[in-house]
Amino acid sequence: MAYGPPPSSGQNPQQGWQQPQQQAPWQQQGQQSPWQQPSGPAWQQPPQPQGGGWQQPPAGGTAQIPGHFGPVSDDDKTWALMAYVGQFLVGAIAPTIVYFGKPASAFARRHAVQGLNMGLAAIAVWFVGGLLSLALEVFIWVPLLFTAAVMVFLVYAARAANRGEFRRVPPAVAWPLLK
Repeated sequence: MAYGPPPSSGQNPQQGWQQPQQQAPWQQQGQQSPWQQPSGPAWQQPPQPQGGGWQQPPAGGTAQIPGHFGPVSDDDKTWALMAYVGQFLVGAIAPTIVYFGKPASAFARRHAVQGLNMGLAAIAVWFVGGLLSLALEVFIWVPLLFTAAVMVFLVYAARAANRGEFRRVPPAVAWPLLK
């Protein structure tokens, strides 16, 4: 007993139960469906270069990659993240706490310095902008726009800190007051 639809007229009796492959109307000729796995080795990862992907530092010294601190612990990531996120709540106090609270970690300290530079710059811009706005009201927009830029870069730097990386904020936002 055979299962399936009966063969239609004009088809090969051996292929009677199989439907011919038809492309959907939105697909172009020769294009695969996005749900099909590509045929052949195209879906495999590219081969790694000889000797692996990791290069050893030269003998006699250590090669420092800018912004790279090696393996970073979760504790250091949390402290670095708080140097930025804490500014939404307490301003420049948060990176100051991180700066003095975690001095042994170069990763957290570098993020704290950058966060503190952003906080001090915001305080200075608000002070000067507030004084200038007493003379002309239009100057009140300067500290407001600067604060918006600082918030954007706080999120930008905080995301990098959470990944264990360091992203430099432009000097116009984070004045290089501390090193």
